[in-house]
Amino acid sequence: MSKQAAVVGLDVGGTATNATVLDGTGRFLVDRLVETPSCVLDGPDAAIDALLRAMDHVLELTGTPAASVVAVGLDTPGPASADGVISSKGATNFSQPAWRGFDFRGALEARLSLPVVYNNDGNAAALYAHHVHFGAQAEEHSSVSAIVGTGLGGGVIEAGQVVRGAAGMAGELGHVHIPMHGLLADGQPVPECNCGFTGDVESVASLTGIEKNLLPYWLTRFPGHELAEVGSMRQAARLVRGYGEKGDPLALKIFEQQAMALGRLFTIAANFTDPSVYFLGGGVVEAAPHFREWFLAQVRQHTALREEQAKLASFVLVPKLDMAGARGAAIAAMQKYHPVNYIHRD
Repeated sequence: MSKQAAVVGLDVGGTATNATVLDGTGRFLVDRLVETPSCVLDGPDAAIDALLRAMDHVLELTGTPAASVVAVGLDTPGPASADGVISSKGATNFSQPAWRGFDFRGALEARLSLPVVYNNDGNAAALYAHHVHFGAQAEEHSSVSAIVGTGLGGGVIEAGQVVRGAAGMAGELGHVHIPMHGLLADGQPVPECNCGFTGDVESVASLTGIEKNLLPYWLTRFPGHELAEVGSMRQAARLVRGYGEKGDPLALKIFEQQAMALGRLFTIAANFTDPSVYFLGGGVVEAAPHFREWFLAQVRQHTALREEQAKLASFVLVPKLDMAGARGAAIAAMQKYHPVNYIHRD
């Protein structure tokens, strides 16, 4: 690939699109968020127009000629098909009827007259974490990423490539069922997920899991706690991490359960992919250093590895999580159309 050629990565969220540029040497040309309004609430046509503006903006910012762009990477929250068709029931941030069954990737490709490669946001972030961690050895390793947010996203990377699955739904780690025995306290109800499952990872290890399942229970065990006085359970759930950073006993009970759930997920992963690295991302990465290191250690403690695996595997926080989606989307486009030797670390 010519050093002058480039790909653009577009990470589409509910209110903003983050954009980046990856050049032909494997270097990202921006080292911060470059956000513009996503306009997804205004429907598909407005969102496509907004993506064109986002792309023009990041190209101008980096001084990259539009003629040098050979492909575009796109990521959105799911569910969507492997080829970027939004679910017939809608998806996160894409709930209006016009989005149901909409071919997002195809529509953007038609407007740009450039190849567009699609991934869901969890897979894109997982791909970035993998490549920035392994560099030139990315194709020699596998990894599993769990990213804790409102839900639980993530992805499985094998030999440097996203494992997509037949319908594009591989790596939906949040909806893997995990054993609840020993994880739940006495009398604690089996947690329910918004997807309709009970006892999956997301029902515990997510902000929604805190709001719906964990915090309501633990408030009954800590009568008079300050979080019971907050206006709503949703507001209170968003405050739990801050309490955890301060060592609050109730908050630590919640995060211990989340760490155990993630450890059980990684234990399952160890027995079907045996990855080199287990990546952890989400709000915990943005927490105070002492807290995120404690949480990562808890996840590691609850991951049951064989002796041979423990000698080789590592547990790592996802770097630059706010930029990981756009960067992973760009890497996916680069992989497919103009591979480079490796992605440089910042």
